[in-house]
Amino acid sequence: MSVEGKSDEQLIEEFKKGSQRSYEELVSRYSEKAYSLASRMVRNQEDAEEVLQDVFVTVYRKISGFEGKSSFSSWLYRVTVNSCLMKIRKRKQNKSIGLDDAMPDEEHSLLMSNSEETDTDKITLRKQVSTALEHAIHKLPDDYRPVFILRDIDGLTSREVGKILQLSVPAVKSRLHRARLMLRRKLVHFYEEYNTGESKAQASAGNL
Repeated sequence: MSVEGKSDEQLIEEFKKGSQRSYEELVSRYSEKAYSLASRMVRNQEDAEEVLQDVFVTVYRKISGFEGKSSFSSWLYRVTVNSCLMKIRKRKQNKSIGLDDAMPDEEHSLLMSNSEETDTDKITLRKQVSTALEHAIHKLPDDYRPVFILRDIDGLTSREVGKILQLSVPAVKSRLHRARLMLRRKLVHFYEEYNTGESKAQASAGNL
C-alpha cells in the first residue's frame, strides 16, 4: 500500500520506526491546514511561514511522545496554536470569522449582502468593517483568540476545540462568549465612529 492510502495512525507508527516518506506524507497532508490556521492567528505571511516550519520541526522531534489519545490533527492544531502564541508574544516584546454572533445585524447584513451590490458607499463600508473585524480578532487576548478562530472561523465544534486547546467544553463556550462580546463592542464602536464621520461629512457638504 502506498503512503497516500494509509491512515494517520499507520503513518505515525512507520515514522516512529524511521520512515522519512511517512513523515513527508504527514507534512503534505496537513501543511495547508496548519498554514491556514497560522495565517489567521498571526496575520503576517512571513510569520505564518515561520510558524509552519516550527510546527513540523516540533512534529519531527516530538512524534515519539504522541500517544494517540487524541487525533493527530488535534495534536497538530495544538502545536500550531502554541507556536503562533509564542510568535505573537515575541513580536510584542520586540516592539517594546460564525462571525454572525460577533457583530450587530446591520453590519452583518452589509458584509454578507449580495455580491452584485453596486452601491459604492456600502461596498466601502463592507470592506472597512471587514478590516476592522480582522484587527479586532488580532487584538483579542491570547486566551480567547484561538477559541474564536477555531470555533467561529474554522467551524470546529466546542468539543474539538476543547481537545485541541486542552480545555473543558464549558471553558471553550465561556471564552467564545467573551470573545464575541469583545468583538461586538469593538465593532459597535467602529460603526458609531463611521456614522459620526459620515454625518459630519454630510453637514460640511450642506454648508457649501
